[in-house]
Amino acid sequence: MFHSGELAVQQRLGQAETAAHVGRSIRSQIPAVAASFLAQQPMVVLSAADPAGRLWCSPLTGPAGFVHAIDDVTIGIDTVPAADDPLSAALAGDVAVGIIALEPQRRRRMRVNGTSTARADGLRITTEQVYANCPKYISRRHIQEIAAASIEPVWRGTELTTAAVEMIGGADTFFVATADAEGHADASHRGGNPGFLQVLSANRLRWPDYRGNSMFMTLGNIAVQPRCGLLIADWSTGALLQLTGHAEILWDTETLTAGAQCAVDFTIEQIVERPGALALRWGPSELSPVNP
Repeated sequence: MFHSGELAVQQRLGQAETAAHVGRSIRSQIPAVAASFLAQQPMVVLSAADPAGRLWCSPLTGPAGFVHAIDDVTIGIDTVPAADDPLSAALAGDVAVGIIALEPQRRRRMRVNGTSTARADGLRITTEQVYANCPKYISRRHIQEIAAASIEPVWRGTELTTAAVEMIGGADTFFVATADAEGHADASHRGGNPGFLQVLSANRLRWPDYRGNSMFMTLGNIAVQPRCGLLIADWSTGALLQLTGHAEILWDTETLTAGAQCAVDFTIEQIVERPGALALRWGPSELSPVNP
């Protein structure tokens, strides 16, 4: 069920027994409750590797039903990334993907890992892992507006701009793309109080890893394959910050903040800033009461 990296992290943190129990909830098929949840969502976040092997996280949005179960092992997504999205080229063919559907209004989320195939009307995902996550660390927020697509220019670089640093400093939510040694992709969520994602330099970030479901899919992937991607959004303006690089787990207790079981350092290799790219505009957040 778990690969060597996940097992190693579970053992190191003394949570192998819990992981084995929680892991029984992972299915290859899509249960009815998961299909219903997906069909209600106006946004999902996908992770995958581009043709050069770099991992990225990207949101896809649409009206309720644009993500839907076709059968018990297939999910349809009736859209594709915009041309300026770093995942556009990757999702033009068959590729391993991770999906997370996050519903901030009710602090609910579920994850799907599998293989994406491009179709004329969007994407088809053949599922390998389908499971729900607990509501920990999810900031509650509500959609206020659906905006037109932005025509502002995209910026690409290798060092954080002032605007990017400000966005990171105010973030209470971000998404992480990882993959195991064989390339199976995963998309996960990280939440906390603003400032929990720290800027260490123009190309280096750090975040604390708080206790979650004990399966350690993100950390387990990083342990065996350090390529990583991050997605940070300005929920009120729709601006997206997409980063790709390498991650390293820090076990030294001197690096840890309150409530963290370890930390992750992220070295940035490429940056894509996409002003107004997220069509959904969200209201202010209500931070999770379990944030450290």
